[in-house]
Amino acid sequence: MMGEDPENFTQADIDRAIRYLLPSGLFDKQARPIMKHPSEIFPPQKETQVDAEGRPFHYLFYTGKPNFFSLMHDAYAKLLEIQAIEDKMLAKGIYKPDIEPLFLKRSLWLSREDLVKMVIEDVTDHDYNRLIRLLERIIQQPYAKHIEEFVLQFRRDIMAAGSKEVIEPLKYDDNGIAFSEGTGKRKTAMATVTVRDRGTGKVFINGKGLLDYFKNIQDREQIMFPFQFVGKLGDFDMECTVEGGGSSGQAGAIRLATSYALRSFLPEEQIEQMRQAGLLTKDPRVVERQKPGQKGARKKFTWKKR
Repeated sequence: MMGEDPENFTQADIDRAIRYLLPSGLFDKQARPIMKHPSEIFPPQKETQVDAEGRPFHYLFYTGKPNFFSLMHDAYAKLLEIQAIEDKMLAKGIYKPDIEPLFLKRSLWLSREDLVKMVIEDVTDHDYNRLIRLLERIIQQPYAKHIEEFVLQFRRDIMAAGSKEVIEPLKYDDNGIAFSEGTGKRKTAMATVTVRDRGTGKVFINGKGLLDYFKNIQDREQIMFPFQFVGKLGDFDMECTVEGGGSSGQAGAIRLATSYALRSFLPEEQIEQMRQAGLLTKDPRVVERQKPGQKGARKKFTWKKR
């Protein structure tokens, strides 16, 4: 209509067309109609699958899902490729891979919906699980690093909240022992923790030992869980100051503060594992208040007809 090439019509051209076709007196941009590019509205369509004589282009055309099964064939070919590399290394007497393993901690497999958009075909749950099992088998191979680029096209990055966090560097006392501090909150309890390296597993809370301060075994386990999770149980000493709240709230505050303090001693991979396990996530839950006209937060008074 405007003498433009429809194949190369961009969003900027659409906006310019709106201004040309609708020359109103509304100068505010928010008052103008908004039109999206057709590619954002209509789903992508597959190109012609057959030639002028009716012969299919793709050798998997008659499977009904040529793009999906082509991916399956490519994935299995990559599996055979890295298995051949392993066999070659074993023939040379090299039993341990000389390359680093494939690091995929900050990504997840594409969802079935994302895979449908990739292949532009309907993918059932059964087909999706078959592909994921094959890819899982590939990344478990010792030489999977050779086909990292192929594997990453089926992964999506996790926007880790900790990627923008600044972790305090280690501090050192007069004896040269490294230590780190962390603070945590749970309900109305506030805790400040100091974790010292080269320890023997001693834990002091407000000047008392762990067994003397917390009588409940669940609270003790909660406090020591961050050390157990990272495999450092008994390697550090911990001093803690906590106030407010009850025993459960104080234990939760100490656990969060301990997790924050441990970050300075750990590599980035373990920090991400702690975050995915929920050790670095604040618990916003509090006791629900009692409501007027009720016996408690949810409980009602017993209703009597007379």
